[in-house]
This record gives sequence, C-alpha cells and structure tokens, in this order.
Amino acid sequence: MRTILITGPGGSGRTTLAAATALAAAAEGTRTLVLGTDRTDSLGAALGVKTGPAPVEAAPHLTAWRPDAAQDFRRDLTALQDRAATALDLLGASRLDPEELTPLPGAEELALLRALRDAALSEKYDTLVVDLPPAPQALALLALPEELRRYLRRLLPPERQAARALRPVLGRLAGVPMPAEWLYETAGRWDLELAAVEAVVADRDTVVRLVAEPGPAGAEALRTAGLGLALRGLRTDVVIANRVLPEASPDAWLAGPVAQQRKSLEEWRESYDDVRSVPHLGHDPRGTDDLTALDVPGVRPAPPAADWPVTDRLGEDGVLVWQIPLPGAVREELDLVRRGDELVVTAGRFRRVVPLPSALRRCTVDGAALREGELRIRFVPDPGLWPQPR
Repeated sequence: MRTILITGPGGSGRTTLAAATALAAAAEGTRTLVLGTDRTDSLGAALGVKTGPAPVEAAPHLTAWRPDAAQDFRRDLTALQDRAATALDLLGASRLDPEELTPLPGAEELALLRALRDAALSEKYDTLVVDLPPAPQALALLALPEELRRYLRRLLPPERQAARALRPVLGRLAGVPMPAEWLYETAGRWDLELAAVEAVVADRDTVVRLVAEPGPAGAEALRTAGLGLALRGLRTDVVIANRVLPEASPDAWLAGPVAQQRKSLEEWRESYDDVRSVPHLGHDPRGTDDLTALDVPGVRPAPPAADWPVTDRLGEDGVLVWQIPLPGAVREELDLVRRGDELVVTAGRFRRVVPLPSALRRCTVDGAALREGELRIRFVPDPGLWPQPR
C-alpha cells in the first residue's frame, strides 16, 4: 500500500488538499482511503459528504473515514479495567462506567495511530491518504510510536519476562510486590501495536506531502517541518504551494501579494526537488468538481529512502564518519549527547534518541560538523573495544 501523509501549518488548507489528493488517486483507478483527524467534519465539507466513525463512499474508488477518539478511549479504558480487575478490587477502587468517560489528552493521537495501522494492514485499499494535524502536532504524532516503544523497553524490559517463575520469590525476598503478570502482558501487546504503526510510518512506500501558502510564514514552516522530518528519516515527495494568486489580475491591490508569492515560489523551487502550485479558486473548494479543478498530483513514485551512511575514513584520517542529512538545520541549534549505545540528537525544537550502528558502538565521539545541510559526526575506534590486527 502507498501511504501519503499530508500536513502543513495551520490554516494552509491541508485538509482540502488531502481530499483533493485522495480524489486524484481514486481517479487513477486505485482503491483509496482518506483518513481525517479533525474533530469537526472539515474533510466531509471538502468532499461534499458527511464523514464519521463509519467509512463512507465519497466518490468512485474513494472511501472517507474519520475515527471517533472518544469511542476508542472508552473501549480501551473499559478493557484495561477488566484486565486489572483483581488489583482494583484489592485497592477497593470503584470502576468507571463507559458513559461517564471523556477522552484524556492524547486520546485523539492514539486513535489516529490505531486507525493508520488498521487501514495500512487492511487489504481493501491500494492507497492511504492521511490528513494529519498541523505540522508541529503532526511531527510529534509521527515520533510517538518510536518514543513510546523506547519508554516501554526502559520501564518494563522484555528480558525480565524470562523471570516470571521467580517473581513471587523475588517479591518475598525484596519485601515489595513485583509487577503483576498482566502489566507485562499489556506492555508486550502495546509494543506489538506500536511496532506495527512504526513500520507503516517508516515503510519505503510512505511519504509526507507538505502544504503551505507561499510567503515568509510558509517558508519558515516548511523549513521547520523539513528539519523535523529529516531527523525522523521521513521523506517528502512533493511540496504544494497552495492558494497561488493569478499573475495577471485587473485588481491593483493584488500586485504586492502576487510578487511576494512569486519570490517565495522561486526560492522553494531552488530548495525542494518538486514544488507544485495550486491555484486560488476565489472561494473555499467544496465538492469533487472544485477538488478536481485544483489539479493536485495523485500517487507518484516514492523518492529514494533516507540514508544515514557510515563512511570509513580509517585509512586516511583514522575516523569513521556518520552522515545525517538535516536540511534547514542551524549550527547554533544543534546538540549531541552520547548515552551508551545511543546518540541523543537535538535539532532546533526536535530531539531524537537513535541507536548507534554496531561499528560505532566500539568508538568514541571525536567531533561533529554541519556542512551543506548534513551533520557529519566523527568517531574514533576505542582501543579497548576495537579489534587489533595481528
């Protein structure tokens, strides 16, 4: 399945273009699902049909779906109470009824991740188009599966499950209760579910499509989003310049905005591989006719996978160089921290903990430099860990 994740700054028209992208993919004959995330039915308003928890046919070969986070939250918490029934009874806790539950912060993000996983694993569709939240929230959402899996591994290490038979004995010796069996089982199930979502996001057929209006604010939003995506190893296939004004217009007051957009488009075409302009229709697009008039690209060949190569320069300089592409990064906003076999990389507002390649785990960090949008980290072999020639 091809997956197209669409995001951009708030108010950029990303939902409309997600609907237009899905319609263009369906017009090519592919079975397409467009997944909405807004609480209000902005996706349905663009398509001209009402969307909700049940998938609905929006056009030939096109299905629209907007999951209900509240419904998923009630179901999950009710199931969690059932699994923890013994512990809750020992504590004298009173159970919560599904009718009194309201979603907590983060419930919508988890519901979207689950829907993304279910849709990608389904065999009903060839193309999945996801209308992500605005760029800052979307980047945090895409990072969530990897981060949560890391937290689970640290808090409930899988290797401790091998000592299940010893847990009651250890509990008596330590004088404190050991974690219950259901806790490890729940953590294991969550890890499997998060791994499935992470696999969809990192799949070679998954791309991110950025939407912005040409102008200074849009340019900064694209730079920031591009940096966050690069740090996550995600690929952008197309940058869509939305609501582009016509060059020839009898209205004199449009001359300034048109010139500003023209300048931004020229700069974007120099910075990004593929920039598509979508015209301003003079009104909010509504219905399939308006969406078709936008002439948004449908499914395109995926760009090459993001590569973080390790270059062997031991013979020339005595170092190994790890090359991490970070377009848009600023030297003053970069920070690196070595933590065991992991490297904590901070680029502006974004941070990622990445495992070191096996060869670099036996090395020490010798320095780093940012050149032409690429972070190059130098590693020197540790004599105590590096194999010595005989």
